[in-house]
Amino acid sequence: MQQISDYELELMKIIWANGGTALYAEIVKALEEKGTSWTKNTIITLLSRLTNKGFLRTQKTGFRNNYISIIPETNYQEAQTKVLLNKLYEGNAKGLVATLIQKDLLSPEDYEDLKTHWKGRGNGK
Repeated sequence: MQQISDYELELMKIIWANGGTALYAEIVKALEEKGTSWTKNTIITLLSRLTNKGFLRTQKTGFRNNYISIIPETNYQEAQTKVLLNKLYEGNAKGLVATLIQKDLLSPEDYEDLKTHWKGRGNGK
C-alpha cells in the first residue's frame, strides 16, 4: 500500500469518519471545525492525489463530486502498523508492546483489555 502524506491522511480521516464518503463541502466544513484553513486548490490537489494513489474514487452527484474511500481505515492502520513495527522494531511486536507499557503509553484499562483479548484468542475466540 502506498504511503500518504500527513495532509492526505487528514482528508482520509474526515472521509472515514463520515462513513467512507464525503462531498467537498462536507470536507471543507470538517476542516474548518478543526481550525484548518486550506485553500480550495490545496484541498482539490490532495483529493486528486488520493484518487491517483487508489485511496479514493469520485462519483458525480449533479455538479458535485462525492469522494468515496476505496481503502478502509482499518486496512490503512494495519499496513502502517506493520511499517512502524518493521522500521522501528525489526518486526518484533514484543518490543513495541514493551515500549508502550514501559513508557506509560497504555492506560491500565488498555492493558487489561489487551490481556482479556489475548486470553480470548487462546481459547479459540
